[in-house]
Amino acid sequence: MKTRLTPIAALLALHAAPAMAMEIHTLDSIVVTATRPITDPAMLFRLDDEDIAGRRAATSDSASLLRDIPGVTLYGAGGVSSLPAIHGLADDRLRIKVDGMDLIAACPNHMNSPLSHIDPSAVENVKVYAGVSPVSVGGDSIGGGIVVESAPAAFAKPGEGRLLKGEAGTFYRSNGDARGANLAVTLASENVSLGYTGAYAEADNYQAGDNFKTYTFTGRPGHTLARDEAGSTAYESLNQALNLAWKNDDHLFDFKYGRQHIPDENYPNQRMDMTDNVSDQFNLAYTGKQDWGTLKARAYYEHTEHEMDFGDDKRYWYGAASGGNNPPGGNATPCAPIGPNCAAGMPMYTDGKNTGLTLAADIRLARGDILRVGGEYQAYRLDDWWTPSGSMMWPGTFWNINDGRRDRYALFGEWETRKDRWTHILGLRHETVDMDSGDARGYKTNLAGAPMPGTDVGNQIAESTAFNARSHDKTDHNWDLSWLARYVPDTTRGLEIGLAQKTRSPNLYERYTWSTWQMAALMNNFVGDGNGYVGNLNLKPETARTLSLSADWHDAAKEKWGLKLTPYYTHVKDYIDARRVTNNANQFNVLQYANQSARLYGIDLSGHALVARATGYGDFTVKGLMSYTRGKNRDTDDNLYNIMPLNAKLALAQRLGAWRNTLEGEFVARKEDVSSVRNEMETPGYGLIHLRSRYEQKTWSVDFGIENLFDRLYYLPLGGAYVGQGTTMTNPPLPNYPQWGTPVPGPGRSLYVGLNVKF
Repeated sequence: MKTRLTPIAALLALHAAPAMAMEIHTLDSIVVTATRPITDPAMLFRLDDEDIAGRRAATSDSASLLRDIPGVTLYGAGGVSSLPAIHGLADDRLRIKVDGMDLIAACPNHMNSPLSHIDPSAVENVKVYAGVSPVSVGGDSIGGGIVVESAPAAFAKPGEGRLLKGEAGTFYRSNGDARGANLAVTLASENVSLGYTGAYAEADNYQAGDNFKTYTFTGRPGHTLARDEAGSTAYESLNQALNLAWKNDDHLFDFKYGRQHIPDENYPNQRMDMTDNVSDQFNLAYTGKQDWGTLKARAYYEHTEHEMDFGDDKRYWYGAASGGNNPPGGNATPCAPIGPNCAAGMPMYTDGKNTGLTLAADIRLARGDILRVGGEYQAYRLDDWWTPSGSMMWPGTFWNINDGRRDRYALFGEWETRKDRWTHILGLRHETVDMDSGDARGYKTNLAGAPMPGTDVGNQIAESTAFNARSHDKTDHNWDLSWLARYVPDTTRGLEIGLAQKTRSPNLYERYTWSTWQMAALMNNFVGDGNGYVGNLNLKPETARTLSLSADWHDAAKEKWGLKLTPYYTHVKDYIDARRVTNNANQFNVLQYANQSARLYGIDLSGHALVARATGYGDFTVKGLMSYTRGKNRDTDDNLYNIMPLNAKLALAQRLGAWRNTLEGEFVARKEDVSSVRNEMETPGYGLIHLRSRYEQKTWSVDFGIENLFDRLYYLPLGGAYVGQGTTMTNPPLPNYPQWGTPVPGPGRSLYVGLNVKF
């Protein structure tokens, strides 16, 4: 392992040492909570610590904790950085908060996604709005919302003195030789709490269920990959946090400092890999109970320093001095001598600064109604630059985004009321989004620049000059409106309707990336489809209008059976899709972001039934879910990209004493409705079987299981294009190099085990 828990853990241990001599008591924590809604919307799914506990050992990717929620799917990315999608809308189209912070991916490939900033072992609870979300959840998004929280600060009970508690865990997964550990420690009095959490995870490349490619080369001397090995799927990640909290009666101040370090994380569907990522997060929050309700305030700052280059499985040296692009099937040798005709990798750097302030109040009104009001401010700064490494990437620095700025100012009001059997949540939100950027520049700034005098390689000079001649300042005024109404006629039924208008302004990469040069465009890609992307200064905000219905039936106690049905429809005005700059069939292309019209519709179905109780083998419950989403571009009649085909899960769960056992089947239909403009690939249907077991006692637990029991080869419908090894910088690639037409495969069989101990 390259990285270990830093001295933060050791410092906390020394601070706690005097308490070790005392008798240690395991006490219940005292938590200050805010006002709860009158009733949860049917479109809100909650995962608490009990739901999450059995899933942690099987994954190092926090987004994958959501995969059993109807309507939620995952875009494939790195091993700890997949991107959740809700009803076909993903990434920046969702409002994702981690411990109250609106995190932003500071990367042209969105490698450092918001949920990658928290390890699964630190996730305490999750709320997913898989449909219409209240305006209080957040703005600048058109899909649902995801709110992830770590464990709240714990305090000693009155009269009990000090509290010292913690837990430690470790895991191992056979496929990819994945391993890791986590630690959490809390030392607290009745009013002050100090806590530390740390988690480390690393893995090698994983194996698919069978051979999925015909080549083994990587473009590096002496380095090959087996035909069933998914290149560029290895990772290493370390997340740590210190939490200091103080409470007095009904007031709680909470400060958290978090540091994430990912020394390397490789991507099978991107041309580049993450070679270093450091994120520092400062998060100060206040919650106070007043006579009239609850007041909440938060200030946060996040600074991310991000680096990309070619990882171990991708060709590093390019240039004529090494024989150009080499014979088909051959491995490259280093250029000699190193100079203007030889490129040593392609270093890329991103620096992102994210500052936020929020102030909100839940005000109790007559008859138990609640009025929520609040304001938010977020200032985001981004620099994205690529230093020269030789060949055509000399003599200067390429500025992909120079002094990018994106500021949001928001105000909202929301009224929640209940009368008879009806509950209504009605909200209005306004956001002003100011965006700007500095001048662009390419590797070359004049035609006399080395190494090809008189040649404007990739039109860098012409396109940067044209970009710089235009105004970059953009201001959007966005309105959100949501209405949720829930009717509960009796204890066994519930009906809900949701109507919303939600608006999202383009992000900095969508508006301000400027070069159509193939090599530069390939570096800008959020979705892993192998294509290159260029921004568009003329983009308008996306405006989505959604109608969502939900009906649920259950027994009066909600214990024996339940069924929930949710159809939905969304029309998106000025949907940010793409148009072609190059036009190659069955190949990768350069695309430009463009406003078009889109619609998405589908249905979610989920349910459970207790089929046997108190038998000699325990209780048995059948659980199932099914989701279908369809997305169309109304202007071009094309299919929207990365829409999950019909999929279902069926599980038989056994509960016997301290044992929890599950046999699960996962079924996905063939993906045929693909995006033509992106040359998206079809994927065949598949079925997988998983086994999971958990044995839990008061102070310890063990998890073990088998994923993909029969080692089946399958392709991820949302995994994108496989460009995980070899010469990834050519478009289209050379013969016998990674070609268009291979989707990213899913992992083959994997045995896992996890152990967790509490003290």
